[in-house]
Amino acid sequence: MNLTIDIGNTRSKWALFEGDQLVRCGYMDEGVPCEGAQNIIVCATGDADLRALGLDGANVYRLTATMPLPIALDYATPETLGPDRIAAACGAQKIGKEGYPKVIVDAGTCITIDYLDAEGVYRGGAILPGIEMKFRALHTFTAKLPLLENIGGEEECVVGRSTRESMTAGVLTATRYEVEGFVRHYRQRDSRVQVLLTGGDARRLWGGGLLRVGDPLMEPHLVMIGLNEVILNV
Repeated sequence: MNLTIDIGNTRSKWALFEGDQLVRCGYMDEGVPCEGAQNIIVCATGDADLRALGLDGANVYRLTATMPLPIALDYATPETLGPDRIAAACGAQKIGKEGYPKVIVDAGTCITIDYLDAEGVYRGGAILPGIEMKFRALHTFTAKLPLLENIGGEEECVVGRSTRESMTAGVLTATRYEVEGFVRHYRQRDSRVQVLLTGGDARRLWGGGLLRVGDPLMEPHLVMIGLNEVILNV
């Protein structure tokens, strides 16, 4: 059994795999099932102390760019590349269409948009403020704009007719346009580009089909799948 752990900026998650099959998953604050795990791999965006997690009795790895990976990295500063971006790319290589280039959109605290070419080479990408970060910035750096939280993506709002609608248009709709613009850029290189969506805000961004990027593959466990692939390749 392989245990994968994703320590994010907002929440920390785990998933248990038997071979390449996901068996169970949950959040770290609900407890972590270390028993029976022969291998444990941790993806930490910050400086998490792995000893504090109490991960004993198994081979414990911290994902870095120097580990054997199922993809190749073409990145100027691999030592600064977020392990979550590496893991998501490894997951995309596993579940995406074989031989197709891929754009990976991970909508979390930040939104990352990364490109994996048809040969499985990670070429880099972009980091954008996430949805909640944008709403909080509008509230924090202005005198009167309210803090909007838990705004869904069910309705398209381009021309706001109230402050709430205007803020929603500025954040949700503009964020969709940002993502669509990146996807359009990559599809000018290769029209076969497959889009994969993941992250806690993926469904808000997708909004029932309002994100016009064709038919994306939605996979909430993409980072975990990628972590497991790394373990299987060690």
